[in-house]
Amino acid sequence: MERVVITGMGTINSLGLDTEESWRNVVKGVSGVGPITQFDASDLLVRIACEARGFDPCRYMEPREARRRDRFEQMGLVAAKQALSQSGFEINRAPDRVGVIISSATGGLATLQSGMDALRDQGPRRLSPFLIPMYMPNGASGLVAIEFGAKGPCFSISSACASGADGIGAAWQLVRNRDLDAVLAGASEATICRLGVAAFDRLGAMSRHNEDYTTTPRPFDKNRDGLVMGEGAAVLVLESLSHAKNRGAEILAELAGYAASADAFHVTAPAEDGAGGALAIRRALEAARAVPEEVDYINAHGTATQLNDLSETRAIKAALGPTAYHIPVSSTKAMTGHMMGATGALEAIFCVLAIRDGVIPPTLHYETPDPDCDLDYVPNQAREKRVRLALSNSFGFGGHNAVLVIREFRP
Repeated sequence: MERVVITGMGTINSLGLDTEESWRNVVKGVSGVGPITQFDASDLLVRIACEARGFDPCRYMEPREARRRDRFEQMGLVAAKQALSQSGFEINRAPDRVGVIISSATGGLATLQSGMDALRDQGPRRLSPFLIPMYMPNGASGLVAIEFGAKGPCFSISSACASGADGIGAAWQLVRNRDLDAVLAGASEATICRLGVAAFDRLGAMSRHNEDYTTTPRPFDKNRDGLVMGEGAAVLVLESLSHAKNRGAEILAELAGYAASADAFHVTAPAEDGAGGALAIRRALEAARAVPEEVDYINAHGTATQLNDLSETRAIKAALGPTAYHIPVSSTKAMTGHMMGATGALEAIFCVLAIRDGVIPPTLHYETPDPDCDLDYVPNQAREKRVRLALSNSFGFGGHNAVLVIREFRP
């Protein structure tokens, strides 16, 4: 088995148009929440989101190409370019040993909506010939592979909010088993459209604090009232340790473990006892050959919904026992919003940076403790602490649970 290391990272999200800007803002507790500007939301019950404001795809690609790519594909490609640039890795020797797994829970949802509108209002001949390649969830992976000539396995995992973490986990397995030397792994999502916002609101999962949006979302707070939708992409370059060393790469951290499980309980609600999440946490630590006492930080799934935050708290306590009360846990979704399938990939990046800088990002908007959510949620202000091993939890609709273990690199 090969050790798997992280050598590059890139992201586009509501807190920044690159990794360092995003990290500065998350550590400062900057909120990405604001009024929706991408479409007229005046008739919706939810009118706020975490948009990647300032993202202009034409800064990164020709306008003609941008028009032929859904927003999730545009952001995925840019995040991949950033990650490759940081890693210094050029895919020219043995391209068949390099894979691409950029996941998405929904694909080009806005493209699908606009296509349906055109079909209804103007007829079938007005559909774009690019609708399918713009909508398909594997579109970002395919475009990235084409852009950089990566000829190894190329696909996208769709496991709801666990998509990004599962994609990184699949990449970890391929590199660890020596099937590949490197993988561009992560996820991209752009669901801020009328269909996406209205549909998630109908589930009862979203905050409606449209006027006082500076106080939402509120993960783990007693008065939490739902998630705020976000968008963005996050991509990491994963390499085998031997491959990274042979080319003299700077190693940012080690991806030491991954595990997944299923609640087998309900299509949207998590298991109340957190058993599925606990199983994934335990197995991820086993894969990393780590014990609960080694965990210095947990980046929680933390959606700010009543059921999820309670279930996740129970999962952490069930998996880690009394040690759970001594581990800082924070939800950066309080600032980035919930980027659906892409959030897990961004949160993995935040774990790497917490290890690098010895800083744990806060859980913003935390005011009223919930007696049933009784862990250390790092309320409102970042905390200096050496982090040698971090967990990143991603728990998705359908009962999908994925956990990544990220460790300080030790030669």
